[in-house]
Amino acid sequence: MMGKKITDRMSGQSMLFTILALAWPTMLEQLMQTAVQYIDTAMVGALGTQATAAVGSTGTVNWLIGSTISAVGVGFLSYIAKADGAGDRTAAKRASAQAVLITGILGVFFTVLTVSLSGMIPVWMQVDSAIQEMASAYFLILYLPMLPRTASIIFGTVLRSAGDTKSPMKIGLFVNLINVMLNFLLIYPTRQVFLFSVSFTVWGAGLGVIGAAIASAAAFTAGGICITCVLWRHRTISPKGQRFSPDMQILQPCMKVAFPNMLQRFGTSLGYVAFAAMINSLGEVSTAAHTIANTVESAFYIPGYGMQTAAATLAGNAYGARDGKRMKQLASIFIPLEMVLMTISGACLFWAAPFLMRLFSVQTAVISLGTTVLRMVAVSEPFYGFSIIVEGFMMGIGKTKAPFVYNMIGMWLVRILGTFICTQFLGLGLVWAWACMIAHNLLLFVLFLICYVRGVWNTEV
Repeated sequence: MMGKKITDRMSGQSMLFTILALAWPTMLEQLMQTAVQYIDTAMVGALGTQATAAVGSTGTVNWLIGSTISAVGVGFLSYIAKADGAGDRTAAKRASAQAVLITGILGVFFTVLTVSLSGMIPVWMQVDSAIQEMASAYFLILYLPMLPRTASIIFGTVLRSAGDTKSPMKIGLFVNLINVMLNFLLIYPTRQVFLFSVSFTVWGAGLGVIGAAIASAAAFTAGGICITCVLWRHRTISPKGQRFSPDMQILQPCMKVAFPNMLQRFGTSLGYVAFAAMINSLGEVSTAAHTIANTVESAFYIPGYGMQTAAATLAGNAYGARDGKRMKQLASIFIPLEMVLMTISGACLFWAAPFLMRLFSVQTAVISLGTTVLRMVAVSEPFYGFSIIVEGFMMGIGKTKAPFVYNMIGMWLVRILGTFICTQFLGLGLVWAWACMIAHNLLLFVLFLICYVRGVWNTEV
């Protein structure tokens, strides 16, 4: 049976080993993605503050679209993980075929939407008029390959839901390598490069921000093609031979899980857009500091989100097997492990903040401001780690309504309203905006802690 492999592995080896075996490929994949973001930011940052602001100013919209698509993947993750736990290979393959169908629909829809709105997005985001044209061109190119980007997100989730975290990791490494190489060739003009005291000429297109967009678009396209091939040839969940017309027996439970998560991610992402727009209105220095700090901060959430994927998959397996005891065992290991990892991560971020800011900017004002907000958020990381794990358990078993409510309260009543009052009414700067963000994270910790203590996360098993 399909779920037997994981079940046997968990009974034959320590649960801790199983958790780490599932989590580390996702962590490595996210680490490489973040490293590429670092490299992108550093390469673009060498072009000046305007270039950094142009790339970063629409980054929140990128998160909005990506997270909305990811929410659909959560529906399939829950369904396939449950089928895996129950040993129902046929149901998993049928769900995989439906994922292909939904990927095609969403890919075409978001391509048309983003291309149509590319000229208006920078205006809506209150981007400085001097860089609106540059930001618009970057956004347009980045979103032309929306179909393969959608495939990368959803198909990657489908593979992870069946316990295959290594294939998305390998493809991610390949994609990131392509991105970096193309960045190097497309952003800068032809130039002399010194390596080990040897000088040689390296061709370059000198396209600047546009070159960075082309490099990312090409990498996304390659990744989408590769992961589609892997899914198609997969031993246990290949959609080959399945029906690709709508199957409501599969889609209904998947969308029932996905819809609250989609609303959550869309509402949260829309909040990020509003948050970024208010920060953009503070000027180039604040926008640049916020953009760089966001990029830096993302690396230190990797232990959290890597473990969340493993938590969702194993919780879904336990649910499918109707094994409530295993759920409690998983929680007893996941939560302390996550808290320790995020405490270490937060301490490293606090210590390394000034050094990391200097990697991406030479402006003293940007470095100082970014260091301050990074050290503020570092303190809240262990609390956010707890929230991530409990939310992962709930996603795995299909309980996505409560996380939706919690995140909407935190985002709109604390972060957005608080930032609006601080920046627009009181005239306060970026530090206070990030203080509102931290307050949002702490509220999530309290709400998920109450949820955990009450046992809401495990009542259906």
